[in-house]
Amino acid sequence: MGISRIAPEHAERVIGTIRRECLDHVMVFNEADLHRHMKSFVPYDHESRTHLWLAKDTPEPRPAHSLELGPFVAISSVGGLHHPYERRAT
Repeated sequence: MGISRIAPEHAERVIGTIRRECLDHVMVFNEADLHRHMKSFVPYDHESRTHLWLAKDTPEPRPAHSLELGPFVAISSVGGLHHPYERRAT
């Protein structure tokens, strides 16, 4: 089994997303710092951020929240750069 080839346009899109939504807003001082930022961005990207190639869904399935669950609450992610919203019981 070989390594699958990634289309250049897909790689460019992923790198652009990482740059625009994460790295343009933080200061990276060294490789360990970059690793820490990327480690916090990947869960946000897979669990909260919608993707056009998935018809504006996320790679990880999201549950539908019922109205009875409570009001919307902002959840801080990627060190406060992004705030996905969820319904939370009061």
